[in-house]
Amino acid sequence: MQILMLGESLDRQGGIVSVEKLILQQAPADLQINHIPTLPNGSTLRKILVFVQALGRLCWQILQKKVDIVHIHVSERGSAFRQAITTMIAWMFQKTVIIHMHSADFHIFYAHLPPFIKTVLSWIFCKSNRFIVLSNNWRKYYIDNLGLKAEQVYILPNPVKFPQKVSQRPLTQKVNFLFLGRIGERKGAFDLIQAFAAIPAEQRQNTQLVMAGDGEGERARSLVDNLQLSDCITILNWVDEPQRDALLEKADVFILPSYNEGLPMALLEAMSWELPVITTPVGGIPELVISEENGLLVQPGQVEELLLAMQLLIKDYELRQRLGRNARKSVQSFDINQYMTYLSKIYHSALTESN
Repeated sequence: MQILMLGESLDRQGGIVSVEKLILQQAPADLQINHIPTLPNGSTLRKILVFVQALGRLCWQILQKKVDIVHIHVSERGSAFRQAITTMIAWMFQKTVIIHMHSADFHIFYAHLPPFIKTVLSWIFCKSNRFIVLSNNWRKYYIDNLGLKAEQVYILPNPVKFPQKVSQRPLTQKVNFLFLGRIGERKGAFDLIQAFAAIPAEQRQNTQLVMAGDGEGERARSLVDNLQLSDCITILNWVDEPQRDALLEKADVFILPSYNEGLPMALLEAMSWELPVITTPVGGIPELVISEENGLLVQPGQVEELLLAMQLLIKDYELRQRLGRNARKSVQSFDINQYMTYLSKIYHSALTESN
């Protein structure tokens, strides 16, 4: 089966690229997947040129009859408009189209669109043979707001490359908190720094926070300096896979106090590393994280709740261990091998139905 996969350039950073890479790395022999980047790093001009080139490659591949399915990764804003164009091209050529929606903010983006643009965008997305979402919460949203048919929308949570063995974390004097993801308001990065600053000094001297990601790193560093927390908060840039795994191995607790999410890759990765998590009930997260069973849930923007959750896990080693063990069990079904089995079934069913 020939799959043409369109999405962000593989040298970019973020959850969508992580999913794309895992699919390409783990694709079974019967799936020939060819990736076409539609969004690179670089200037606006470069982004336009690469997208125009992607449209040319898409048409050429279809005309050469080297495509069975067009699998399109979509987010919000510019991504939604770019991929609406690729969807229309594939549909006009009567190809099987799978839209794979990753957006954490699509509901906000879509709500602010003019009615005519909403109508056009929903009409185009409804032309897909399959519409993949990350959770039941998002499935309901797209059916209710874009007019997609229930049988058209499939839930496929993000995959994780499951570490085979995780060493038990020892009881140490210092508790290491870890944040991975884009450093900015949406992920609650600045709420996290404020909550950490509110930890009483005698307790804070036995804690460490590492934050790694792209985005507003300089703003975060400035806030840390102003709060005089440079000795216990480290702000890193985006880390590669080996660096990420090293951070996960050393961490005791993972924190992601987001305001909006799809189903964050960083959260799944942390849980697979047997880390207890502190996060928020947004997007697909509450379908995975059950408070006090495999993590702790706090409301977005509630710095006091975040502080109390951190303090609870600082002082309770046994709770950290129990939540971490349960977290790892919770994401076993998200293993990339099982993911590819289910994705293959979606491909086959979509192709059979469209033929």
